[in-house]
Order: sequence, then structure tokens, then C-alpha cells
Amino acid sequence: MSLLDDVLSANGGLARWNSLSRFTLHLSISGKLFDSVGRAGEFKDVTAEGATRTQSICFMGITGGKYSGSFQPDAITIEAMHGEVLRTWRDPSPAFPQSDPAVLADELQLVFFCGVAIWNDLVGPFLLARPDVVVEELPPWEERKESWRRLRARFPPSVITLAPEQVLYFDVNGLLRRTDHDLFGMKVAQYSWAHGSFGGVIAPTLRRVHMLQADGSVIAKPVLMDVEIFDAFFE
Repeated sequence: MSLLDDVLSANGGLARWNSLSRFTLHLSISGKLFDSVGRAGEFKDVTAEGATRTQSICFMGITGGKYSGSFQPDAITIEAMHGEVLRTWRDPSPAFPQSDPAVLADELQLVFFCGVAIWNDLVGPFLLARPDVVVEELPPWEERKESWRRLRARFPPSVITLAPEQVLYFDVNGLLRRTDHDLFGMKVAQYSWAHGSFGGVIAPTLRRVHMLQADGSVIAKPVLMDVEIFDAFFE
């Protein structure tokens, strides 16, 4: 079996994933990227509902429970909790700046960023099975006295990502432990751990994004982004 086959099997299997259409998460998102633009606590203790087949996710209870924020490739919206649309950003992807994290001070940009990040993180391994995603196995990587197998993934323009090329690291059990990619002009590593089983789908419940030095070593602080999933449900 190829590494990709091992990964798909370890995360619940492609057949199980293909039988699902929606997910619901209870999570919090924080980190330096949020704090530095005055958005600390914006995504604390929120509910996210989304689709597994299409890039769509809605965060309910952002800004201390006052609003909801919806991400889809053709529009980002901020809504009151009773459903009134307060702000809309049409066709966001081509306009999203890749070099300046200060844009996250704008709530629409923040919803876009979190929507792309959380949806891709959750769909993760199964996204690699798409025929338009180019996957290449790289030599293993030694870290923490473990040998992690690696895949380089190149995503097509039709898939909105934070970076079109990423390197993913998997442990001996086929579970994702690290992802390297560009972010706002920086090289970063996203670590994933505390995997849980949710309706037969395996997903990490903790993720943390760190900057990388030129030699590939991790800068421990500050933590750019910290994601904790308290519960997940797939249907």
C-alpha cells in the first residue's frame, strides 16, 4: 500500500468519508495572529457547521456570541444571530492578501482565514484523494525520535487553501502530525495531535502553528494559531 492509502485507512477510510455530507464542531481558535490585530477571543467557544464535499463552513457565536460568520468560495458574510446579513464580501479568494497578517483586523478577512484553515484541516487527508490534487511521497523525516513519513501536496486553484503547496508528515499509525507551508510571507509548521474518533472519522483535536527558521527548525514562541476541538459530529 502507498502512504496515501495508509493515511486514508488510518483516518476512517474513504468509503466512510464518502458516506458523509456534513459536520458540526465545537471549538476555539486563538493565537498571536488574532491577538496582534485586536481579535483575541473572537473565535472562543464557537460552533462551526459545514459541508464535507464543498468548501462551506459557518461559525456561530463569534465576537462573544454576538454574530455568526460564513465562509464559501464566492462570499463571506457576517450575520446577526437572528439571521440578518450585516456585511458581505463577494468573490474573496483573488483579493485575499498573502503577505500581511494585519488584514485579519477586518472581521470578514478573519472569517475567510478561519474558514479556509478549519475546513481544510478537517477534510485534510481525504482532500488528498482528489484526482486534481498532485501528491508526491518524500523521504522520511526524523523528529522527536520518531520517523515520520511525508507527502508533498499541490492543490489546484479550484481548492482554496492558505498555501497551494504543503508538506504533510504522518506518524507510524498514518495520523497527521505536522504540516509545513507558507503563511503571510512566513514559513510555518502546523503540529497536530490528540486525535479522536468521531463517528468513525479520525481527526486531531489540537493544532498549533509555529514559525520556522531557515533551517527548518521550529520557533516555539509565539504560537501563531492555536486550535482546540472540544467535540465533533459527522453525518
